[in-house]
Amino acid sequence: MTSEAVEPDFDVIVVGAGVAGCVTAYRLAEAGRSVVLIERGEAPGSKNLSGGVLYSRVMEEVFPDFLTEAPVERRITRNYVQFLNGTSSVGIDYQDSRLSDPVNAVTVLRARLDAWLGEKCEEAGVFLMPGVRVDEVLTEDGKVVGVRAGDDELRARVVVAADGVNSFLARAAGLRPQEPTNHLALGVKAVVSLPAATIEERFHCTDDEGVAYAVVGDCTLGIGGGGFLYTNRDSISVGVVLRLDDLVAKGVPSSEVFEHFLTHPFVAPLLAGGEVSEYASHLVAEGGLDMVREITTDGMVVVGDAAGLTLNTGLTVRGMDLATASGIAAATGIESALAAGDTSKAGLAGYRAALTASFAGQDMQTYAKAPAFLERERMYEQYGSLLADILYGAFNHDLRPRRHLRDVAKRAFKRSPVRLRDLFSDGLAGVRAL
Repeated sequence: MTSEAVEPDFDVIVVGAGVAGCVTAYRLAEAGRSVVLIERGEAPGSKNLSGGVLYSRVMEEVFPDFLTEAPVERRITRNYVQFLNGTSSVGIDYQDSRLSDPVNAVTVLRARLDAWLGEKCEEAGVFLMPGVRVDEVLTEDGKVVGVRAGDDELRARVVVAADGVNSFLARAAGLRPQEPTNHLALGVKAVVSLPAATIEERFHCTDDEGVAYAVVGDCTLGIGGGGFLYTNRDSISVGVVLRLDDLVAKGVPSSEVFEHFLTHPFVAPLLAGGEVSEYASHLVAEGGLDMVREITTDGMVVVGDAAGLTLNTGLTVRGMDLATASGIAAATGIESALAAGDTSKAGLAGYRAALTASFAGQDMQTYAKAPAFLERERMYEQYGSLLADILYGAFNHDLRPRRHLRDVAKRAFKRSPVRLRDLFSDGLAGVRAL
């Protein structure tokens, strides 16, 4: 039988109850469409450990009362960028009340956030199917018409692949090739429980204020990537993100890098007395715009991490706000296609148009060169040591006459493997990338 001869079970099937999948399903259900949301875990969020920083203003477009209703942890009012060396550190501590009102970003724990998003979807009329693993997409005459899970088949006018960075649905539909290893990173994360009062004392914050640390250098043992610490209400999310190609080339176990970061003299005092309550590792998209290829085909769209929508600028790591924006854009494009009765690739083109016009699409374009810039090895060892040597020359009063800071910098450069031409080259690349 042709797809026209079989009545679909739903207007839309969404596979994956993460941020992108839930937002897509919620928006379409609000528009009156019949939507099923299929989640492999026992419940939304059950497979998502740890957490991160969510730039939350886009989420408020979907849920106006998000900040008061959702299980957010702390408002990020302080951002710390850290060059970490073996025995020294150089940091930029940026704190600004303008990031607090209106709220710019919050920390979240995904197990709690995704569960809340799943509840909101059900309230909107989405049929939630947890504990179901989708095995393949159903196609007829080259068009996606549904999914198969075990012996069961479900059909829909549109299928939404929201199944993460390893999206087998996108690969099965021919939308995503096998990614090169420099487009992927391995994230190793833990949640360390600490009393709220201890967190507020150590990180110099009060009430529901919080801090986000972006760390580069000795935290990754010279492997491309970085470390992070985020304050939750009564825990710390801590971990490293390691570029997969460099991790393989260096041959260092990811667990060794992670333990090194946790025990570093700069990090260990922040976690002292804490207890690891969660631990996990997973792949992370690192390819930027180069990973965002085809996101629509006949009868199907791809959203969130499955579409490669993650952005690392070195200062910020963004995924959840881009996932939210892609869910909004996908729902817009799908609703237009359903209304027009055309769910072909051409009929679903409104999704890419809406995504491209959004801040998410424009930001991916703006920072298209950031991944290549962050692959420069000097970023992870040499610059941190150079900065520390310059500052040591400025602060170390050893009873010898002081030198002009320019001379101190020249001496530090002579001892450093960084050449002046390297500095100019990397500086120009950084300006172009960021």
